[in-house]
Amino acid sequence: MKEISVEELKSKIDNNEDFQLIDVRETFEYEVSNLDGENIPLASVLLEKDKISKDKPVIVHCRSGKRSAQAIMLLEKEGYDNLSNLVGGILAWKEDIDPDMDVY
Repeated sequence: MKEISVEELKSKIDNNEDFQLIDVRETFEYEVSNLDGENIPLASVLLEKDKISKDKPVIVHCRSGKRSAQAIMLLEKEGYDNLSNLVGGILAWKEDIDPDMDVY
């Protein structure tokens, strides 16, 4: 499974790179704090896989990296090969990039 650090993600955002960011946390978690990605909860990821690009890099994240890893495993079985897991999830983003971010 490909992985990406929060620093690499921040660089992609700062450089306006073309990628899709998918947040697989529950909606209530997304409402507390998010990175402006598209919210597709893990339980819905296969039902809503048509919303996930196959034509550009896709970075998947959750709170810590576990649910996003599960989502990637499910999607790779569906033929996706352009997915990267955000190491440490939104907790790592708060720790390394945005210490003022609200997390639960």
